[in-house]
Amino acid sequence: MSELENFQSPDRFQPSSENRLDLTEIQDKLNAVKQEIKKVIVGQDKVLDYLLLSILTGGHSLIEGLPGVAKTMMAKLLAKTINADFSRIQFTPDLMPSDVTGTSILNMKTNEFEFIKGPIFGNIILIDEINRSPAKTQAALFECMSENQVTVDGTSYQLVLPFIVFATQNPVEQEGTYRLPEAQLDRFLFKIDVQYPDLDNEIEILKEQQERKNIDKTTLVNQVINALDINRFQEIIKSIYVHEDLIKYIATIVTQTRSNYNLFLGASPRASIAILEASKANAAMDGRDFVTPEDIKNVCYPILNHRVILTPEKEMEGLTTNQVIEQIIENINIPR
Repeated sequence: MSELENFQSPDRFQPSSENRLDLTEIQDKLNAVKQEIKKVIVGQDKVLDYLLLSILTGGHSLIEGLPGVAKTMMAKLLAKTINADFSRIQFTPDLMPSDVTGTSILNMKTNEFEFIKGPIFGNIILIDEINRSPAKTQAALFECMSENQVTVDGTSYQLVLPFIVFATQNPVEQEGTYRLPEAQLDRFLFKIDVQYPDLDNEIEILKEQQERKNIDKTTLVNQVINALDINRFQEIIKSIYVHEDLIKYIATIVTQTRSNYNLFLGASPRASIAILEASKANAAMDGRDFVTPEDIKNVCYPILNHRVILTPEKEMEGLTTNQVIEQIIENINIPR
């Protein structure tokens, strides 16, 4: 048993008995969502967990992976398990900001301008190949993702909660793409790396494809949760207990990124808040109303890997941000 496992659920990290939360419904609903998606998706359990954490915290996720690893399919299926408004936006080089947020048009009957909402007005938004559109269109998402509102012609329109953006991008094919600026990346709670399946999972994918033949995969997934449930779960998770020593543990990890000699840019306080909230959601998924060091460690990598930048020298040496994050975490004492 590792040192970390010894602290999986120590008494000192738990709240007093009168402050305990009942998380049974949250855990049961999320397990039901997982089972529905696993009818179609094979071998991407970790990715699915992070997407669910994103929903529980009301955060946005950037899904990065090579073509054909089911990035878009997974996001679509997850949205299908939720009884909420879903929009898919295909980002292309000629896409304009108004194509995303909406625009005002002249109503000939009233002789007044009328705002026509764009596809961003939904609960679950899938943006496919976000780096295919230029900076002007990408910037249209800043206000939406940060403040849950859209401002057009000086008038602000509130987005309906829950509002969660899943965006995909290909890390290899960069011709004709526009790199997301650091400020845009910082709006994403997670950057989730989707890897190729292993041999056993690949065989399972082929077997299921052969058995289902012409069956539409999306018809296999049923709705098990609604938008009101998500809003309610998000409020419950905010009350999950975090020991003072674990708050210090989170702050220490993030501040270490700012002084690490391998990094040109460290993480901001927004990263600290993201780790705090995501670790609560991680605890809730496990049915616990208190956070442990393992919860924090589990969410650190997808939260920090797109918020820190390697020095040019270390990047040329082939060092990765995840390796640096791992070194930082391993060199910090786990709260006892």
